Amino acid sequence: MKLKGLPVLMALSMGAMSAHAASNGDVELLVGSYTQGTSQGIYRLQFDSDKGHITPKPLQVFKAANPSWLTLSGDQRRLFVVNENGQGQADVVGRASSVAIDPKTNELSLVNQVSTLGEEPTHSSLSPDQRYLFVANYGVHADPGGSLAVLPINGEGQLQPVTQMSSHPASRVNPERQMSAHVHSVVSSPDGKFVYASDLGADKVFVYRYDPAANPEHPLVAADPAFVQLPPGSGPRHLLFSKDGKHAWLTTEMSAQVFVFDYDNGQLKQRQALELAKGMPAQNRAAGALHASADGKFLYVSNRGKANEILVFAIDPATGELTEIQRRSVDGDHPREFALSPNGKFLLIANQMSNAIVVLERDPGTGKLGKTVQTLAMDAPSDLKFINRP
Repeated sequence: MKLKGLPVLMALSMGAMSAHAASNGDVELLVGSYTQGTSQGIYRLQFDSDKGHITPKPLQVFKAANPSWLTLSGDQRRLFVVNENGQGQADVVGRASSVAIDPKTNELSLVNQVSTLGEEPTHSSLSPDQRYLFVANYGVHADPGGSLAVLPINGEGQLQPVTQMSSHPASRVNPERQMSAHVHSVVSSPDGKFVYASDLGADKVFVYRYDPAANPEHPLVAADPAFVQLPPGSGPRHLLFSKDGKHAWLTTEMSAQVFVFDYDNGQLKQRQALELAKGMPAQNRAAGALHASADGKFLYVSNRGKANEILVFAIDPATGELTEIQRRSVDGDHPREFALSPNGKFLLIANQMSNAIVVLERDPGTGKLGKTVQTLAMDAPSDLKFINRP
């Protein structure tokens, strides 16, 4: 996606800076956004998890160029941001930023920023030991295309220059979208032994062994087998492991499907494949984000295009297989990401194209989504993350 933004970051405080909750149910919400319009970057907001209400006035606005994906460290004292820049934008270089989170006030401040050596970075994740940030350079244009970048993190939480890059042969099934690699996400297995790069352009999920002891600058080594093959033209997007680490689910953006896998020592064996929008033309559907409830009983998947809905699935605890139990409109357009509130009572949706965050009620017992509690205007929201320390 070609979006304009600024090449550097700085913090701008607005309103009250205290992180002290106004009520026992208050937590803080970080919202990433695209900055091609009026949005300025990352918004730090207060969320009442008892009532499902976001306070409209931000606690802080942290100016950033296209902070499309936010990754919190394990202790939630560091935020890693990908700046989705590329050709045709004010800053043509994809970047990643390290941002400190004050442990008392939650105020954000820039630590440093480095190039990802690619364009349009859309996703990142931390290695389980928090030593590396794995970045998915989507790369809208065929030249240079997409890539996986590995950025070490030093003891002060600063991002170091990229030490390892990987790209993959494209499937070329779709002449408009698959003429080069388009790495859409990178995640680690729960056991910390493997890393998976979902490549929309290749119709494959590439598998790497994680071995920093052998070579700290090149901690990823191609596994055997080196990839999981998906159907031609399916366009894998996001991969999520189950709470027990025995299963995984994958969305395919172009075919609007969700796949279920069994996981065993690095290998993903397909168990189930479900279509999210049967009979709907391909241009009217686009599977996106997926998240599981904290109790591991329900999976939520967004379907964009003209569908613009959240699908709710019950998860079989033994097999990881999915049974659809609900389809719920997102009350907007293009749900790029969504998040469950820490108490599980609400689901928040970042509707990018309709410029709003929508808050839905959720029944933790049945998993079903209920009425719309709030619609908060915000230009091009892209990602939602809660700061939720004990």
